Amino acid sequence: MNTRSAAGAGTDSGNDGVQASGPPAEVTFARDLGLFDATMIGVGAMIGAGIFVLTGIAAGESGPASLLAFALNGAVTLLTAFAYAELASAIPRAGGGYSFVRLAFPGAIGFTAGWMLWFAYIIACSLYALGFAGYFWEFFLKYAPAVAGGAFAVVGEHGAILLITVLVGIAFVRLNVRGAEVTGQAENVLTISKLVILGVFIFYGLKKVAGGPEQAAENFTPFFPLGGGGVLVAMGLTFIAFQGYDLIATVAEEIKDPEKNIPRATFIALAVTITMYLLILFVSLGAVDAGDEASWQFLGRYKETAIVRAAEDFMPAFGVAIIVLGGLLSTMSALNATIMAGSRVAFSMGRDNWLPKPMAKIDPKRRTPRVAIVATGVLLIGMAVTLPIEVVGSAASLIFLLTFALVNLSVIVLRRKAPELERRYRVPFYPVVPILGFVLNVFLAVYQLTFQPLAWYVASGWIALGLIIYFAYFRKQTAAEAPQVLVPGWRAAVEEAPYVVLVPIRNPETVSSLLDIAAPLARDRGGRVVALAVVEVPRQLPIREGLSFAGRKEGLFRQVREYAAGHGVEIDTDLVIAHRVHDGILSAARRHRADLLVMGWKGYTHTRERIFGEVADQVIRHAPSDLMLLKFAPGASLRRALFPTSGGPNARLAAELLGPLFRSRSMAVTACSVVPPDATPEQRAEGESRIEKTVSHLPQDVAVERRLLESKSVPAGIALASRDFDLVVLGAAREPLFRKVLFGEIPEKVARLSPTSVLVVKRYEGKVRSLLKRALG
Repeated sequence: MNTRSAAGAGTDSGNDGVQASGPPAEVTFARDLGLFDATMIGVGAMIGAGIFVLTGIAAGESGPASLLAFALNGAVTLLTAFAYAELASAIPRAGGGYSFVRLAFPGAIGFTAGWMLWFAYIIACSLYALGFAGYFWEFFLKYAPAVAGGAFAVVGEHGAILLITVLVGIAFVRLNVRGAEVTGQAENVLTISKLVILGVFIFYGLKKVAGGPEQAAENFTPFFPLGGGGVLVAMGLTFIAFQGYDLIATVAEEIKDPEKNIPRATFIALAVTITMYLLILFVSLGAVDAGDEASWQFLGRYKETAIVRAAEDFMPAFGVAIIVLGGLLSTMSALNATIMAGSRVAFSMGRDNWLPKPMAKIDPKRRTPRVAIVATGVLLIGMAVTLPIEVVGSAASLIFLLTFALVNLSVIVLRRKAPELERRYRVPFYPVVPILGFVLNVFLAVYQLTFQPLAWYVASGWIALGLIIYFAYFRKQTAAEAPQVLVPGWRAAVEEAPYVVLVPIRNPETVSSLLDIAAPLARDRGGRVVALAVVEVPRQLPIREGLSFAGRKEGLFRQVREYAAGHGVEIDTDLVIAHRVHDGILSAARRHRADLLVMGWKGYTHTRERIFGEVADQVIRHAPSDLMLLKFAPGASLRRALFPTSGGPNARLAAELLGPLFRSRSMAVTACSVVPPDATPEQRAEGESRIEKTVSHLPQDVAVERRLLESKSVPAGIALASRDFDLVVLGAAREPLFRKVLFGEIPEKVARLSPTSVLVVKRYEGKVRSLLKRALG
């Protein structure tokens, strides 16, 4: 697998130059699976025994409206499929949903996602193996009863089922060990065969419906015999039948051109599966003639065997054999695909050191994770043989719902946390689609508590066990591997002050300019200035390696001391060592309890989708204090300031903070607001009112000129007017939680377009909103 990395563009708090060799090459799989193979994995996993078992159950719970339940489940599934398509195209990494959630939520949530998903896949495998055994003996009971009777006499009916379960489990574990290409070819044959068989079932059903349309119409009347609540119950019971497309993403490292093929395979697999499901359910409801009993009641009475009874009603004599064969093929293809997916989750967790390291070993000849496959197989057989699988299996659907909810949330988090990822496919109507996907999956999971509380008890117990293991062992290991911040012992002491202005420094050419802004603000409030230097250490090196490079910052500190002596001000200095510069800055801001953070920025990044650069973006988003970001223009003297305003708390903060700066430098200040060229008197009066509200927060001894700027574009009007000034001061707009905008569109465009220095001011948004933003990236 190829790995990608992208650094943010320049910020005034960047790398100090510590070098390290690159990491060793990552272990890789053979990319043997094409678009058709990937699609068959998804179709094979989705169209398992579920449709055979759940048709009657869904009909019994909601009547003909079970069609609507399946269609709505398809729509909910499609929302999450959009998320899988985007994330898999950007992160084609083994493990699928687990890998996405781990990247978005490192730590306990990421571990729990993998722990849940591996468990759910193993349970699904056990169910498929037991389902195969059931269909196997059903076939012999129908067509060779002597064979079945003899086996039951020797080991009993339950023993015979367990024997076949163990044998089929071993067979498909061995098949998966042989390689992805062999596994994929087997999946293609099994899936195509069962699609043909289901096609035969649908053909005879449609033929019966076409021959008696009046009877079929009567079977669908009334459409909601049990009300809308029955539809919700049917959705909760049958959602597991739509799980399987996610398996495509779990084998991403074995798919050719995964950035293109995974989204395509996902949507093709869903289209095929949803179409087949609706047709099977339609003919089962419409073609059955149950006499005085409604067809949905007939199907509901037979529950798991309803589709067999439907085949007896409208198919020729070989109908039952066809359906039993279809069940055998469906369980085999689903078992094969799910063993493959479950083992890749285990492999990925082993590679991340969250399962024993041997899980991450790849067989040099077969290019498969042999240990992970065997471990998955042993657990699936063990669970099928020893546990009450119907009880444990009820938790599998719930776990998939919870995992899908986390994947939808991961789309939002990674759009913010890792915008540099190349996304060949993007979720449409972002952020509405992932938010809706998250809400609906959580709703279905919570609603399941009303009719399957045992599923919640089992799932909660498994999650609790995983968290105990994580905090007992893996948390320390994760913390050791996470990016770290080190404060040298001689820098650990922090002095108390009524107001602290923290100034990250890196570029010797901008130190004085930053202190020119910070010093008057601290002096006016009786506070102190802390100049911070960050030593950046590459992730693959121990954090203490940075101590040997701390001396490189002495030149910056000397410059700060000279500035302090020349201007008669007290300025403290601080140094931290960090794997990521923004972590060092944010850590220092919290340690010093900073009230204001003043940092420089040399210009816009060219890295795709970074706004100000990686360091600046993260500090802007997560600063635990008020913030000023200064873009420098060459030769700026800071004598004339343009102060555009549209009102709001950030504009008021800018006026309150910068009053001392304007006064100390005797700056000429022009407050302005932008109106359209053809503005009405009311619009002009509103603009003048905004100016007056903001200017009222400036000290009275600061002389201010008022001006209305006429322009069709607010950013363009400000940028054009700024040519006559040395500094533009802007209050940030409020940042939407689910967008990557940091200061608001107008301030960011002005900062991009203006040829002069630009200072953007942003008020601290409070602990609750800050915690939400940290959780969402």
